[in-house]
Amino acid sequence: MYYETFERMEEFMKKSFAAAGVPEEDAAVCAKVLIESDKRGIDSHGVGRFKPIYIDRIEDGIQNPVTEFEIVRDNKATAVIDGHDGMGHVIGTRAMQMAIDKAKEHGLGMVVVRNSTHYGIAGYYALMASENNMIGITGTNARPSIAPTFGVENMLGTNPLTIGFPTDEDFPFVIDCATSITQRGKIEHYSRIKKKMPVGWVLDRDGNAVTDPDVALVGLQSGDCALAPLGGIGEELAGYKGYSYAVVVEVLSAALQAGNYLKMLSGFDENKNKIPYKLGHFFIAIDINAFIEPDKFKKTAGDILRKLRESKKAKGAERIYTAGEKEYLAYLDRKENGIPINDEVKKALTEVRDKYGIDYKFVWD
Repeated sequence: MYYETFERMEEFMKKSFAAAGVPEEDAAVCAKVLIESDKRGIDSHGVGRFKPIYIDRIEDGIQNPVTEFEIVRDNKATAVIDGHDGMGHVIGTRAMQMAIDKAKEHGLGMVVVRNSTHYGIAGYYALMASENNMIGITGTNARPSIAPTFGVENMLGTNPLTIGFPTDEDFPFVIDCATSITQRGKIEHYSRIKKKMPVGWVLDRDGNAVTDPDVALVGLQSGDCALAPLGGIGEELAGYKGYSYAVVVEVLSAALQAGNYLKMLSGFDENKNKIPYKLGHFFIAIDINAFIEPDKFKKTAGDILRKLRESKKAKGAERIYTAGEKEYLAYLDRKENGIPINDEVKKALTEVRDKYGIDYKFVWD
């Protein structure tokens, strides 16, 4: 395992995006969103996805390096955006900033997007709102992965429903997770580190559990495997709740903006040719100051979180966490020790550098 600093990895990705045709200012935005994932210990959505999810899609011609951010409809507190298959990080950042600006003026802002691409960790946009003393909510649909409760066909995307808000602590509360029991990025991570998945994450067409991440990734692509919704398979562990929340995200990511949905997001046409994913997102910013002084909100929020962490622990448990805390601890560790780079990511980064002739020396050179 190798370790690189935040600054060096962000600079490398910025140079690489620019070399792939992304305008310099947009390249900086893309790199900033991606490195935030690694800073927070979310290895499934950072540098590990830099090449296969973004660079490769630009090269395949299914994602535009130059982003056309078209405002289709703009009202006082709402807007509809068409991203024209541009860079999802750029589209997401601009859309959430629009929502924040509207919330500053009207107390609440909501912006929806169609024809976008993968926008990185959803938590990045919730953090944007939190840093402005606002509650941030965002979600996105994705290529089909989740089977409905009592079904085995992958129909819904992993569809994260993400919420963040500031507190009086050193870190905000941010819940950023898929509405499936896991997501492709984590399965890709398990594949990279050659580790079997827990039983119950993925099921095949017969409803049997799949634990080999490589088999799961192929099956998710072919439609022979599907992710279980949050809660698990069937009703016994309340999988219908995760399934229904995934539907909520799907509808808000498609119906308000006349966007694509379900199987339309597969990334392939009827002849199995690669095509743009045309994802939808939504962004909501709620100005805390429209309800109460932000410091009072933060104090109450902080008190709630602290009381939860101080509550009686289960036998053998060392501590209780609240959302955003583990990510903050990961940040403190990685700020000191750097981002871990495994052999597969090392190979991908080196390949991008050499292909584009980028003047950069990694720690492993």
